Amino acid sequence: MTPTAGPAQGNHRATYREVLAEPRFRLLFSTRTVAITAGSLRITTFSVLVFAATGSALLNAMAFGIGFLPQLFGSLLLGSLADQLPPRALIAGGYALECAAALLLALVRMPIAASLGVVALVALATPVFSGASSRLVAQWLEGDAYVLGRSLNNMASSGAQLFGLALGGAAVAVLGPHRALAVSAALYCGCALAIRIRLPRLQPGESGGAKGGGSAVRASLHGAGTLLRGHKVRRLMLAQWLPSAFVTGAEGLIVAYAGGRHFAPGWYAVLMGCLPVGMLVGDLLVGRLLRPPTRERLVVPLTALMGLPLLGFAAEPGVGVSSCLLLLCGVGFAYGLGLQRPFLEALPQDGQGQAFGLLGSGNMTLQGVGPACLGSVAAGIGTGGAIAVAGGAVALTAGWILTWHPPTSPVPVTNCPTGSENGTEQHACSAPTQ
Repeated sequence: MTPTAGPAQGNHRATYREVLAEPRFRLLFSTRTVAITAGSLRITTFSVLVFAATGSALLNAMAFGIGFLPQLFGSLLLGSLADQLPPRALIAGGYALECAAALLLALVRMPIAASLGVVALVALATPVFSGASSRLVAQWLEGDAYVLGRSLNNMASSGAQLFGLALGGAAVAVLGPHRALAVSAALYCGCALAIRIRLPRLQPGESGGAKGGGSAVRASLHGAGTLLRGHKVRRLMLAQWLPSAFVTGAEGLIVAYAGGRHFAPGWYAVLMGCLPVGMLVGDLLVGRLLRPPTRERLVVPLTALMGLPLLGFAAEPGVGVSSCLLLLCGVGFAYGLGLQRPFLEALPQDGQGQAFGLLGSGNMTLQGVGPACLGSVAAGIGTGGAIAVAGGAVALTAGWILTWHPPTSPVPVTNCPTGSENGTEQHACSAPTQ
């Protein structure tokens, strides 16, 4: 790829105000935040509904996680559609599909297996419209603005998930689960209408995607294979998947750790809140105060910061120390901002939508697998030891990233010509994903 910007622009530090000044990004950002809130509300409410109907902890867990694993299959089988179909219709249709699923769960009394099937089918399509949205962000935000757009998405995602979970508990208590699901459907409907009315109508070619042709499944499998066979893309995806999967596995043990240490009731919620708070602080500090080359040089130290504090849980510390360790771990999540430009530049221009969908679905899948794997480890060595194992795995991942010997003076790209090998998930060419 031939760069179109000089090194000076590579040191340009964008601002959040600059990112939010782009009206099309504001629209995608705001609707995505509302949709994440609606999704968290739906997950919580659906889980309550299933448990109330069955009394089964296993089915309750399946209801909570059924929307995660199918996303990987959807990305592999349908991901190419994110680059082939008009993005406005695709994104609005995705939110409309989520709305219809929530409404169906709210109004129709189905067998539990059928309800789980509805959620799983919607999850198959999620990487398609989320990939299209992410590709547009990468088109519309340039240079460092793209990275800060990704930072804003990260922070909004954490906040929206927490708010959605809290809203779910309150809505179920006040309205009951069926009406709470209807609230979720209304939020999705609002997102679909906002996209349909306010997002410009773009054809795939106008927005940088590939024109459709041939079987979508065949094209998706071929595209996913091409992406994963590429050494640079594959390792950049793994670098974004593995640390978060290990930390999510550790996070899944916090309740058991608090119970085993006989902490006072409610302290487990404080401990679980420390990670997202640390993530928010890390994204604000690293995204706003540091220049792009500095962020990229700090990828390894920040990755190590995610893992090393978790090693302290081997000593089974009390509430205060545990909270501090989890806060530090959360700050380390900002390492991902330094990977956005390399990832975006590693992608082919006509496959960005599928790549973003694959990145997100792979991340969700591994985050679902992580708690199960570490839970089995905890059965043998205890929860504190298992959390420490997760920290050690993150630290080893940091060492692996160090072996790449990344360039210390990256050259930014403001335009991504068709047919070139560009980018990653979020950085040089334009705006963020997800």
